[in-house]
Amino acid sequence: MTRIRLTAVAAALAVASGTAMMVFTLGTGPGRWWQGYVSEAGTAGQPYAVTYRWGLITLALGVALLSVARSAAPRRAGPPSGIRRRLAGTFWLRGSLGPLLDGTVTVWALAVAAVLAAVSGAVPCSDQCPLPPYEPTTIADVVHAGASVVGMVVLAAAMATMWFSAPERAVRWLAGAAVLPTVPLGAVLAVTMLVVGRGTLGAVVERLVLLIAVAWLVGVALLTARPVRESTPPPRPGR
Repeated sequence: MTRIRLTAVAAALAVASGTAMMVFTLGTGPGRWWQGYVSEAGTAGQPYAVTYRWGLITLALGVALLSVARSAAPRRAGPPSGIRRRLAGTFWLRGSLGPLLDGTVTVWALAVAAVLAAVSGAVPCSDQCPLPPYEPTTIADVVHAGASVVGMVVLAAAMATMWFSAPERAVRWLAGAAVLPTVPLGAVLAVTMLVVGRGTLGAVVERLVLLIAVAWLVGVALLTARPVRESTPPPRPGR
């Protein structure tokens, strides 16, 4: 159990420090911090581009460590109840609840999201991170954008599956509170990127989605690091 707690603490520190590095680059850049894509801080020519990239890679390391910590954490003892049980019976989950309930899907989703975040940090986009069909793009732009978008989708899936599978009530509550705004905000961001392109609305929504994701990651890591309270067996009769 000590190894789980240490890994979870390391995950929280990595996510928080990586985010701090990225926020620093946004706040000290030449433009206003709420304009443009966040990834623009890591493009060539920006004063702290390397700091941003390493911040994103550090954050990815934190997500990977959280995946490791959750893989070794206690698993759920029984099926979900309430609305989660009804949702599971309504959709395709009816016959495949095993990997979902034991946390396997969540662990793998976190691992995949970590890899994609690392790719996004290692492969920067070009100036202003152009996206088709509005601007000419390079292969690096497509790789970076693809890794970033798919990574966020997978991370949202990790939130949703953790809401089903986590044995800790606080972790389930936090996952539900995170995925509830992430899904509609992510949809707004996707439509904005496809229909409008680069703009203030997309920039603000992107930062909101990332803020929720970081808060969820750090919160889950800290909750995972909490010591587990073992219940004391009742005294035997006659003693």
